[in-house]
Amino acid sequence: MSESKLADRFLDAAIGLLRRVRDEESAAVAAAGTAIADTVTAGGRLFAFGAGHSSLAAQDVVYRAGGFAVMNLLTVPGTVGVDVIPATLGSALERVEGLAAAALDVSPATAGDLLVIVSLSGRNALPIEMAQHARALGLTVIGVTSVAYATETEPRNRTGTFLKDHCDIVLDNGIAVGDAELTADGIGTPFAPASTVVTSALMQAMMATAAGVLAERGVEPPLLRSGNVDGGPEWNVRIMDENRDRIFYRR
Repeated sequence: MSESKLADRFLDAAIGLLRRVRDEESAAVAAAGTAIADTVTAGGRLFAFGAGHSSLAAQDVVYRAGGFAVMNLLTVPGTVGVDVIPATLGSALERVEGLAAAALDVSPATAGDLLVIVSLSGRNALPIEMAQHARALGLTVIGVTSVAYATETEPRNRTGTFLKDHCDIVLDNGIAVGDAELTADGIGTPFAPASTVVTSALMQAMMATAAGVLAERGVEPPLLRSGNVDGGPEWNVRIMDENRDRIFYRR
């Protein structure tokens, strides 16, 4: 099979998944967007967390053009991405109990805030404990995960549960267990993951909904502009100054 055919197959698979979440997750996206708007209206702060490659979708809604200035990345050192050496350490840390509670307890997150937790499998200790502890602290928790893992794999944490069991709202990205969309002759294992594409799209759909809800309420969404367009930096200075108490990625 030619390389171009494989590229077409992957893009078709990704488009199919995007259509599926558009059609099947619209109610959950609306609920998530409304919860975010409610938090912003009430003066609360927004946080996003993901470990490993799930962190990419969390980072995609933090400090970016067209995004909410008040969305902050919540991190657990060593689990944010593949920059840690060895990269396998990040995967190991996801299974360590107690890290989530320790990270939350020293973070600025508090009751009335909202936390989006991204975890494809939702089966490891870190995202599950993060959700549990966040709710115990009084945060609203949105989970973005693949619900298929809850029916096709076993939990890998002492609670015997999955991330979806500890969230106020769940967005299912519809990714199959294993996160690989293609197979081909001569290639011994499935390949071409699509979880980042679909999960990031769900996250942006959720944030777009929140912006629309705020506008309907007569509240200016705290959006950033590109720093590479005329007037963008000045706009961003104003938005950040107006929301300085809810932004933690700047000094």
